[in-house]
Amino acid sequence: MKYLTTIGLEVHAQLKTRSKMFCACPVEFGAEPNSHTCPICLGLPGALPVMNEEALRLTVLTGLMLDCDIADVSKFDRKNYFYPDMPKNYQISQYDMPLCTNGKVPLHDLAYPKDAQKNIAIPDKEVHLVRIHLEEDVAKSFHFETTTGIDFNRAGTPLMEIVTQPEVSSPEEAFAFLTALKQILIYGGVSDADMEKGQLRCDCNVSLRPETQGELGAKIEIKNMNSISGVRRALAYEVSRQIEALGRGEKLEQETRGWDDARGETFLMRTKESAHDYRYFPDPDLVPVKTEVLLSNVRARLPELPKHKRARFVQQYEITAYDAGVLANDLELAAYFEKAACASRRPKAIANWILNDLQSALSASGKTIKQCPILPEELNELVALIDSGKISSRQGKEVFAEMFASGKSPSAIVQERGIEQLTDTTAVEKICDEVIAANPKPAADFKGGNAASLNFLKGQVMKLSKGKANPQMVGEILERKLRA
Repeated sequence: MKYLTTIGLEVHAQLKTRSKMFCACPVEFGAEPNSHTCPICLGLPGALPVMNEEALRLTVLTGLMLDCDIADVSKFDRKNYFYPDMPKNYQISQYDMPLCTNGKVPLHDLAYPKDAQKNIAIPDKEVHLVRIHLEEDVAKSFHFETTTGIDFNRAGTPLMEIVTQPEVSSPEEAFAFLTALKQILIYGGVSDADMEKGQLRCDCNVSLRPETQGELGAKIEIKNMNSISGVRRALAYEVSRQIEALGRGEKLEQETRGWDDARGETFLMRTKESAHDYRYFPDPDLVPVKTEVLLSNVRARLPELPKHKRARFVQQYEITAYDAGVLANDLELAAYFEKAACASRRPKAIANWILNDLQSALSASGKTIKQCPILPEELNELVALIDSGKISSRQGKEVFAEMFASGKSPSAIVQERGIEQLTDTTAVEKICDEVIAANPKPAADFKGGNAASLNFLKGQVMKLSKGKANPQMVGEILERKLRA
């Protein structure tokens, strides 16, 4: 029997603010445990929250980037539950009046895993959203051998929850959604979205049903995924597990599962027959938010989105759609390319150097594009030296390696090494005449129809010129002289 997979995602993204959602404590990853706390984020009696306006702006900005409807008025609610990581025993969140509703995230080919990019079920699919709401993050628990410690530094950090419609149909689409969403958040400066630092976390709801069945199957949730590849692996495992269970005639029940990345399998955390009753009610300490002023401020901050940048790169710089996609995938890499390409006569050559030689060198050295020792304008200078014939393509590779190792400019390296190509026609013709005179047999062989003899003669010219003669010019001059 064939089964249909239905996946819904709930993504939590920490916002890029200097302070917490309702207090002035700094947001800083890796600080000494419990060093960034105050009576407000510790939930002490009598402490009153004050909204972080920048967090409101960033959430509205996200909504605009994702084509959401922005509420005219939004409010905060208390979500009541008792757990050690929530010091007030309730979380300030949003329930029935979130800041953003609807919206969508466009998927693109390069957002999918590399091994799935040639078999995309629905090219250019858009995953629609239910809502985006703003809340405060909880503390972080650390489980030791016999005890558990809680670090309240994270408690109160502005947290945006992005909820999709249940229309993701495969682990690969979930991977593409998270990749595309993360890219947009970074483009907007909304979040660093570093999953290793817990700045982007994901819960997955997955259900299977026979393809002849209209009603969705039992919803099984996988909690707190902290890597995009982990989400794909967990969903792949869970889909396979559910297919096997249904094939055995088992009836699946709604439950929550965790993901053991080391073992590569999900495990049961708890079963639940119905949704939790969080007893939401409006937070009496916080007034409703009118978004009119926020919108006027935020619209000026809208960035060029990845899909628009990809299209512009193709049109403006005449590079391939694939090259544009790879360059636009990384905001810093895209900026580097533009700085080099804007003054170049051959932007395609700039793209080739970046995507091949530069990325390879960065990877081998463990550097990021921010740490690149070659300035964009110096890469453009290198391409110009090759195009002008002053150095050959082979010499360009050598100069590039020296540039990356030393940080020197290409012109300085060319001058130091004395490797500028000999392009003076008269001088090259003189060397060609000497080589033809010194090698009468290969010259005669070429005249007799042995085309390979020309390569020998070219090699002799390059040797005599100490590698400085322009190879293309040498070939043309030799052939002209031998055919005369």
